[in-house]
Amino acid sequence: MNAVPCYYHLDVEVSSERVGQVRRILAAHLRYWKLDILVEPVCRGVEVLLHTIDEHSTDKNTTVEMWWNGQHLITAVSDHERELPGHAPQGCFAEIAALSDGWGGCATATGKIIWFSRRARLGERAPLVPAGPAPTIREALEMPREEPVPAYAGSALREPLVAAAPAARAGGPGVSVPRHIVRPAPAG
Repeated sequence: MNAVPCYYHLDVEVSSERVGQVRRILAAHLRYWKLDILVEPVCRGVEVLLHTIDEHSTDKNTTVEMWWNGQHLITAVSDHERELPGHAPQGCFAEIAALSDGWGGCATATGKIIWFSRRARLGERAPLVPAGPAPTIREALEMPREEPVPAYAGSALREPLVAAAPAARAGGPGVSVPRHIVRPAPAG
């Protein structure tokens, strides 16, 4: 089974209120791509980068991009500041490194891009929950509460048996005498 490559692009002006909105938007796209297993680490990584931009950048215009190639999800956050924050390697980038399989950054003509990737094979998109076994026919059918009780010769059904016996001895078509009569179990 081949995965269809996916791409998402979001331009956002970063503020502390917008970070939660961006998280929900990215989570919705990851779920749409059936990458539920990546929602938490990817959204947390983007949150960390957006909070850093909100705290340290003068230009708050930012771009968030995600690429899915069937095995890796690459997420990139770019802004218009060329300098990396002085505290970033100890805080921001340490958390990005812990949340990802790999990360990096580079300068661009207009600023910088910080990216990170997460692996997710096609079969590992979401955890599987084992289903219980389906019931067999024997388990699905109700068992009778009591065994059938044969009818006695002195019961109310004696008349029809006596009337059917001569026809059976004569070999009438489709007439047979039952060997025993079964009464239904009492209801209740």
